[in-house]
Amino acid sequence: MERLTSGCDAAVTRRAHIVAVVAQPEDLTTPRLRGLAGVADALEVRADLVGDPDPHRLRQHFTGPVTYSLRSPRHGGRSAVGPVERRTRLLRAADHYDVVDLEAVDDLVPELLAGIPARQRRVSWHQPEPARPERSADRGAGVLEASAELRERFATMATTAALLYLLVPQSGTHYGSASPLLLTGLGRSDVTAFASGPAGTWTRVLAPWLGAPLAFGRAGAPGADGMPSVGQLLTDYGLPALPPLSALFGIAGRAPGRSLSPRLHNAALRELQLPALYLPFQVDTFPRFWRCANDFGALARLPLRGLTVTAPHKQSAVEAADIVGPQALRCGAANVLWHDAGRWRAATTDTAAALHILARAGVDPSGRRAAVIGCGSTGQAVALALLEAGARVTLVNRGHARGREASSRLGAPYVPLSRFSPAGHAVLVHATPLAERQPFPVSAVDPDAAVLEMVYRDPPTALMSATRARGLIGIDGWDVLLVEVSEQFQLLTGHPFPDALPLRSLCFSQVERADVHDFTQPGESPPAGPTSGQAP
Repeated sequence: MERLTSGCDAAVTRRAHIVAVVAQPEDLTTPRLRGLAGVADALEVRADLVGDPDPHRLRQHFTGPVTYSLRSPRHGGRSAVGPVERRTRLLRAADHYDVVDLEAVDDLVPELLAGIPARQRRVSWHQPEPARPERSADRGAGVLEASAELRERFATMATTAALLYLLVPQSGTHYGSASPLLLTGLGRSDVTAFASGPAGTWTRVLAPWLGAPLAFGRAGAPGADGMPSVGQLLTDYGLPALPPLSALFGIAGRAPGRSLSPRLHNAALRELQLPALYLPFQVDTFPRFWRCANDFGALARLPLRGLTVTAPHKQSAVEAADIVGPQALRCGAANVLWHDAGRWRAATTDTAAALHILARAGVDPSGRRAAVIGCGSTGQAVALALLEAGARVTLVNRGHARGREASSRLGAPYVPLSRFSPAGHAVLVHATPLAERQPFPVSAVDPDAAVLEMVYRDPPTALMSATRARGLIGIDGWDVLLVEVSEQFQLLTGHPFPDALPLRSLCFSQVERADVHDFTQPGESPPAGPTSGQAP
């Protein structure tokens, strides 16, 4: 086991400057502005999204520097004004704002440069979203070449004197992963670079550690462009402090921005003063991500040391590993990858977590009938754990092909969901992301049965609400989350999760909406809209 050692003994002296981005009308309310005044160092008004607010009112509630940005469609914005009106608004903004964003190359014209002095300029370049996602073959020679091209672009921008420079390529292009590398070795404190889009969130978070002076966060909820909220920057990633950093961890999945794992793992890393950061990696194709992540780590001297992996990449995690744990090998899926003595190991923590949680609730599955609803990777792992504990397990799934495949793999009988009755089962495990309705009728569950759900959500899911209303033993995904995080942290870092951290309190330490977290790998996707919970 490669034990990650502390690198944070010295006092932290570096910090990032947090910029709160006003991107919707609710961000201009007095309570929101007053709340930001004690948290953010600066404010940015996206005038293409919220119009031109009264700058005097802004300064009544926020005393830090304020930037004016009127982003055009060419740079990924929504301003539809013509060139004459645009220049008029930018010049007018220079009379009231500390910084005015000028888009390269269109805004770098004599009229605007004469009216907006260098000390008020931020020269920016936002790459427009590509008409189609780039294929692997379109990505050229790789990260180094893309980084060199970005440096050339910056050199052109830097010929215009400015207070700050901002480069934001799209995460779907070959520039995306290269954008943070632009910062390494540049030796400047006036350049910020990261990738836009949900797959670029990790670059936004990491950029300050690589030399970017600013970290941008939405004043309200996280944005569709991959921008986290100011609250997430502080709570999930520990900004504005920039302690020493020598390794990276992360969660790889379809929608990691909804996960609480970054908040919990980073809190533990900070508590133990370990020089590492846990990031959200939105992954489309795991093999390509795996190559790019390891290449980036080598070039940035921030090696990737481990991942937690969610659907649909758990099988790929097994394929990427040099050594696979026996339970992950039998399930054909792993939810954690970590580097150990020069080799990558893969395992599943779902099996141990399920048994631990059942035991804590006083439930012994040995010799009893159990049903696992959902035959994805998580369902199979839990079913395997129950089988190894001596339970008589029935697999239940909506899709017949996956159900039969799981039955063949594990040697347990399969029943289609349409024909399943919960009666007669002492343990019922729900391992799909279905949250809005009960996957089976709780009214038919035996009165002494226990229901274990692998999804966490606030308020509780329909299944858990009905289970508790009947007075049955109900174990929800919050308990699963806390056990899984502790198990995974130990594997990733070689350190036990610190007992001093109140995990459940951390989950609700920020008032933001929560989506269902996908511990599972079924055919359907979690609900796209927010729920009424308090965790992101």
